[in-house]
Amino acid sequence: MTSTATASATRWAREYETIYILRPNVDNETAEKIVDRLRDVITRLDGTLTKLDNWGKRKLAYPIQKNHRGIFVYLKYIGFNDLVAEIERNLRLLDEVVRFQTVLIAEDIDPASIAVDPDEVQYLHVEEEEEESEDAELERARSLGMAPRVSRDAPRDSDDDSDDDSDDDSNDESDDDEASTEAVSEEDESEEG
Repeated sequence: MTSTATASATRWAREYETIYILRPNVDNETAEKIVDRLRDVITRLDGTLTKLDNWGKRKLAYPIQKNHRGIFVYLKYIGFNDLVAEIERNLRLLDEVVRFQTVLIAEDIDPASIAVDPDEVQYLHVEEEEEESEDAELERARSLGMAPRVSRDAPRDSDDDSDDDSDDDSNDESDDDEASTEAVSEEDESEEG
């Protein structure tokens, strides 16, 4: 009888993951303050942070608030119903955060059975890399076979025409035809005269 009483007293949690994107000009101190704020929210609402990962600055699929890049941060945590709402409320209040998304991973998890590796919840700073130029990114994409294809309806650049010899040959042939037509007409005139 006591085992059923303890089983019903267990409060089941859920496992969530949240990814949020910071503006690309956010420095490491500000990014760490945001992580600390979210850690405080998780601990205050009896949650457990199980993984924290800084993915660094990445190119966005489309511009968000005129930014083409963003700093991605990944959080994985265990908590109860009110935790997600509070985390998202805090992210909404921060001007440095441009987007976020939370996904439910698992339900009915016993929070007491979770072991957290301290190395997994450390916020590591990503070293600043030089931003690649658009040409370098396009060249790298071409080398991987991922370059965008030019549609057939799109006008071709003048650089492409200079590489193509078929256009030059067609002009040369038409010049030859005109020359042979003139020669034939001269022969016709000389026969008449």
